[in-house]
Order: sequence, then C-alpha cells, then structure tokens
Amino acid sequence: MGIRIDPWDYRLIQEYDKLITVFGIQPIDKVEHYELLNHHFFKRRIVFGHRDLDKWLEALSKGERVAVLTGFMPSGTPHLGTAMVFEELKFFQSIGAHVKVVIADAEAYAVRREDRETTIRWGLEFIKHAIAWGVDPEKAEFYFQTAMRDSYYRLIQMFSRKVTLAEMEAIYGDLSPAKVMSALTQVADILHLQLDEFGGYRYVLVPVGVDQDPHIRLARDVADRFEGELGLKRPSSTYHKLLRGLDGNKMSKSRPEFAIFLDDDEDVVKKKIAMALTGGRATAEEQRRLGGEPWKCMVYELYTYFLLSDDELREITESCVKGRILCGECKRLAYSKLIERLREHKKRYKEVSEKVDLDRTVKTPSF
Repeated sequence: MGIRIDPWDYRLIQEYDKLITVFGIQPIDKVEHYELLNHHFFKRRIVFGHRDLDKWLEALSKGERVAVLTGFMPSGTPHLGTAMVFEELKFFQSIGAHVKVVIADAEAYAVRREDRETTIRWGLEFIKHAIAWGVDPEKAEFYFQTAMRDSYYRLIQMFSRKVTLAEMEAIYGDLSPAKVMSALTQVADILHLQLDEFGGYRYVLVPVGVDQDPHIRLARDVADRFEGELGLKRPSSTYHKLLRGLDGNKMSKSRPEFAIFLDDDEDVVKKKIAMALTGGRATAEEQRRLGGEPWKCMVYELYTYFLLSDDELREITESCVKGRILCGECKRLAYSKLIERLREHKKRYKEVSEKVDLDRTVKTPSF
C-alpha cells in the first residue's frame, strides 16, 4: 500500500525515509550551503528534507532578496507543534530572510467549518504567540486570506485555468469544492510574493510539516505553467517531522489531552507529562538492567525538539539506554525544563498583548 499524504488529515506520518524516495524530497544534509543552517532542528534532522533549498540558500548567500512564507490554521490555541514553525521563522529571520505569515481563515471557514468571528480571534492569537516566541514583527508581515487585495484573488482564478480536477485528485485524493478552492488559495499564498506589488521576492521558501507537501507540489507545477505569463519560479520548501502527541500519535488541537498548549496551566502540563508514553521497560529492575528505549519516548521527543542542548541531550540519552535514569525522574526533569520555557513565553505573550499594535501589524477581515 502506497504512502498517502493528506493536508487535512489528522493521522501521523512517520515513514520519512520513504517520503524521500516516493515524492522526491531531498535529504536536508545533502543541501549545498548546509553550513548556513546553524540550528539544532537541522543538525538533529527534525527538519529532514527539502525541495530546491540550495537555490534559495545560494540567493541568500549572494545578498539577493529572499522570503519565507508559511501559514497557520486559526482554530484554537497554538501548541508545541505550532511552536516548531515559530522557531523556524525566527531562525530564518536571523539569517536575513523576510518572513510572511498567512492566517488561513478562508480555509478554516470552508474546510474546517469554523465561524468567521472565531477565525479572526484565533488568527490574532496566533500572531501574538508567534511574536512572543521570537518572530520579529519589524521583519515580518502577517495577513488573513480574506483580507487581501484583488490581485491576490485574481491569481486563484488564473491558476484554476491550468489545473485539472484529475491532477488535483492525484495529489490530494478525494476532494470537495471547498478543498479545491482551499488548495488553489494556498497556491496563491505560496506564489504571490513573487509579484512586484507584493515585494517581488523571486526566491520564496516554504517551511512546513511534511503533511503539507501536496500544496507545495501543486504550487511548483503551477509556477512552471505560469513562468512565461507571470514570471513565476518554483518555490523552495523544507519539511520538518511532525511532533507527536503525548500518546505517540499526531499532536493536534483536536486531541487536547495529548497536546501541550502554549497557554496550558502548570498543573495541566504536569498531569500531561505524567501520563506521557515513554520508552521505559515493564519494571524498574528491568530498565536498570536493559536500559530504556528513548526513540520510543514522547518525553525524549520534547527534549530533542525544545528542551536540551546537544551536550545535555547526549547525557540524557546515555543515562536512559544504560539504565541510569528511570522514567519518573526523567519526567520530572522534562516538566521543570518545559515549565521554565512556557513561563518565559507567557511573560513575553503578555508583553506582546499589551504593547504590540496589531491594528498596525495586520489587516483583519471586514466581514
């Protein structure tokens, strides 16, 4: 049975090596100018693959104007899986990229069936959390899909001319009218930055979870077909592994008991960490004798993604596999590290809420 990627699905994707073979995603460590990617997400292969990242990095190294575009579904509070993208945006800003962030309120309304007021409220929350995590609003743009100018929507109409339903079904599987429109809107999100009126960024990078690759593939095909008419170039992309929920499945807002949200109370975080799936053995004696299996452990995943330096991670890995630390002690350490990180984020979030003028930062929909 083949691998199926559905950007609207809640299932966890784990066969990352197969994705490189089946869909032509390139390994991240083979990219030219890899030395520019000085972040633990790349070193630890959390960001594991790319498409044409070498071209984007080459343009960056030559001092050309480059941009990063990604987006968020405005439904519920951001969780640690969302914070992965915040972290990537912060990094790309640090190496000189302009960042643009789309709040996918049209998709939330059409596909997720969220009401309009809810999408606006949650969209603004996502923007505040992104800034609190460290995304510099002075080097970024934020926008709602339904608050863009006419030329953005014109792209959606134009793109529909050169895409067939059979092609979209081959990429996405079963489709509804809402999903067709959402997919074409996402292509407009990805490609509009190349137009002069939106900045004329000829080199655009889209960092996403691998579940969003269908949108990237469609956008690259559309760019090829409009190269002559609109001067579009294929966008580049990077792919990060999806942070798993505390039960080992995909972390999702739809499964709040297994996700850690950026605004969770400390006692809630403590309870969630306490029930997290680990790579421990059946008994303490067996774990001391055989060692744990950190690659199966959700607590270890939090360490790898967010909580420990390289030296600390090596030490905790060795302690686990040699049976020197048991799961209870490890969970207490993870809780203390995570609470420290979340406290700092909540402090910055409060400052952003009080000081950042979102009316100046982002135009919200008027209906």
